[in-house]
This record gives sequence, C-alpha cells and structure tokens, in this order.
Amino acid sequence: MSTPDATTTSSPTPTRTAPASKNGTARRWGSLGPVGLVLAGGVSVQFGGALAVTLVPRAGALGVVALRLLVAAVVLLLVCRPRLRGHSRTDWGTVIVFGITMAAMNGLFYQSVARIPLGPAVTLEVLGPLALSVLASRRALNLVWAGLALAGVVLLSGGGFGDLDPVGVVFALGAGAMWAAYIVFSARTGRRFPQADGLALAMAVGALLFLPLGIAESGMKLVDPVTLGLGASVALLSSVLPYTLELLALRRLPAPTFAIMMSLEPALAATAGFLVLDQALSVMEAAAIALVVAASMGAVRTQTRQLRGKVAS
Repeated sequence: MSTPDATTTSSPTPTRTAPASKNGTARRWGSLGPVGLVLAGGVSVQFGGALAVTLVPRAGALGVVALRLLVAAVVLLLVCRPRLRGHSRTDWGTVIVFGITMAAMNGLFYQSVARIPLGPAVTLEVLGPLALSVLASRRALNLVWAGLALAGVVLLSGGGFGDLDPVGVVFALGAGAMWAAYIVFSARTGRRFPQADGLALAMAVGALLFLPLGIAESGMKLVDPVTLGLGASVALLSSVLPYTLELLALRRLPAPTFAIMMSLEPALAATAGFLVLDQALSVMEAAAIALVVAASMGAVRTQTRQLRGKVAS
C-alpha cells in the first residue's frame, strides 16, 4: 500500500486518494481519529451506493454512473488543478487506461445493484481484489483464505444463485475484475503523477467516456434538477468525501490496518442496504458475507506478514 500521495496499493482493497484538504477542514475531520475517518469513509461510500440505487429508476444505471463520474471529475479537477504539460505518451496511456478501468468498474457495479441487493453485490465485487491478493502472494495460507471466500460465495449462491438475478451476479463479478485492474493501474498512475493529479485526470477520462452512454439511456432526465442534485450527492458521498477522509486517515494509520478495515465494506454495504433500501438478508446470506469479510482480512494480514518478513531478511 502506498503513501497518501499516490494511488498505489498492494492489498485486496485499493487505497483511494484525494487532494489535500485545507488546514481547518483537516483539523475538524481529524478530530474523529484515523479509525473513525476510515469508518466514516466506508459508511459514506456504501450509503452513497444505496442512494444511487434509489436514483437508478429515475436516471438509469448508466445515467447514475455518468452523473457520479462527471461531478466527481469536476470537483477533483477544480481542487487538484493537474498539470497537463510535461507528461510522456506512456504517462497519458496509463491515465487513460486507468480512467477506462474506473468507468468500467463503476458501470458494471451499478448495473449489478440495479438487479441484486447491495450487500451481496459488494460481497461478489470484493472477490476481484481478494483474488488479486491471493495470486500476488505464493504462501499456502492464502489458499485457505481463497477457500473461505469460495465457501462464502457458495453460501451466497444457495447452490446456484437461485435468489439472485444471474445477470446481476455476472455484473458484480465483472466489477470485481475491474476493481482488481483498478488496483494495478492505480499503482502505475500514482507513480507517474504527483498527488491526486492522476486520479483527477482519470476521473475526467471516465466521465467523458460514460457521458454519451448516460445521455443515450436517460436523455433529458439527466438535467432534471432533482436528478442532478441526487447525482451530485452520490458523487460526493461515493467519491469526493471518502477519498478525502481516507487520505487524512492514512497520515496517521498504518496502511495494513487501513486495508483490514476496508475489508469490512461488504458488511457496511449490507447495513446500508437494510437501512436505506429495506434489503433484509437471510441468515445464509449474512453468513456468506461474514466469510468473505474474514477471508479478505486474513489475506491482508498474511500479505502484511510476508512483506515484513522480506524487509526483516
């Protein structure tokens, strides 16, 4: 996992980045403590996702993604003011692929939550970063975590995903694959661009790619004042606010601890789905989510110990 200045990560869950906050704002949020900041960021992301689900019938899944990316891109570009000159073709190629990956991840995920409950969707999505973590480490113990996650998926499927829309399941798994790719290109972008410049530019690329799709699906619905307001709220809750909170937290919180806490996102998503969307979970679904969360935490801890062993040697 990287320092707060980059978008790199080596854990199952990517470190998000954001522009540095003003001193007064930083002190005010910092009073929550680093753990409180991470939890607040996670809650913000998942309740933003729940709000997005309520917006889908009004603007469509593609329309919601277009609004989220567009508003987040505008905010990040205004705050970061990234430098456009002085970058190589490889730099621009990296940030463009990062933007495409980000757009695909968001698009697939919102297509998923339009069809299946939020908790199971995030649980299936987190399998992508978890698989990346297991593959990146050659320790046999990671096979245990992979098996635990697989058991969770089997429980969630009920023997064949009978209670879940199979198309929604496929979209969630696709979003997970894109999340894994997001981690890889996030790291590359963070090495080539300072601060959050690469993230802001990639967000702009994603917004430009998705805007035509959103317009094609939703048309004039996107300029409806209520839709615009809700879309802006989703962008702030799901992108701008959590990026800022997590950046502040990483200044005082060890990266491995951060990654373990981020592994709680499926549980936070299930809570948001229950409170906002009245999406109750069965006992089996709750157990499945718990298994995947445990597997993700275990994979992070195993990888952290492996890295410490290499440093010590």
